Amino acid sequence: LALAPSIFAPYDPLAFDFNAIQQAPSWAHPFGTDNFGRDVLSRVIWAYRVDMQIAIFATSFALLIGVLVGGAVGYYGGLADAVFGRCVDAIITFPFLVLVIAIVSVMGPGLTNMYIAITAVNWVYYARLMRAEVMAQKANDYAAAGLVMGYSDARIIFRHLMPNAIGPVLVYWMTDMALAILLGSSLGYLGLGAQPPTAEWGVL
Repeated sequence: LALAPSIFAPYDPLAFDFNAIQQAPSWAHPFGTDNFGRDVLSRVIWAYRVDMQIAIFATSFALLIGVLVGGAVGYYGGLADAVFGRCVDAIITFPFLVLVIAIVSVMGPGLTNMYIAITAVNWVYYARLMRAEVMAQKANDYAAAGLVMGYSDARIIFRHLMPNAIGPVLVYWMTDMALAILLGSSLGYLGLGAQPPTAEWGVL
């Protein structure tokens, strides 16, 4: 549905039909029509593409930043780990949704600002998980063997530690996509996410 909504949607999701305003469900309009005569089923189907876009973009940037930061902090530790710990404490002190709403309210509504706000808050959860996994992997013999053989830090981190530590992070990423759709719909409902006339589940 998300890849080819035009095949499944019976109508244009943005087309006004003033002869079919607020109709009840029927064979012609299985989900009825809205106050502009637009077919609700078509808008729900087209909204799937927007919400899948939210699921991917709202989490992918947080994943990338979190993996890089968490991997570096978990490997080097020391001062970097202490600074990272304080950053995490500062961010997770506030409720996630409240903090995202505050950032979007300051920056202005829209999908791009929503992605920025979610990434600014969400990366710490990926980084914290990646840090823990890298620290666990660093204690294994193969990491010490890499140091003895003279491998660079970058090679040890990216070619040895991260591939073995990334599994739980990717599992968390998949579940976070579902939460991102709920968050995007919530922000759309509040008028801070996708903007009309864009068809998005929260807006609908």
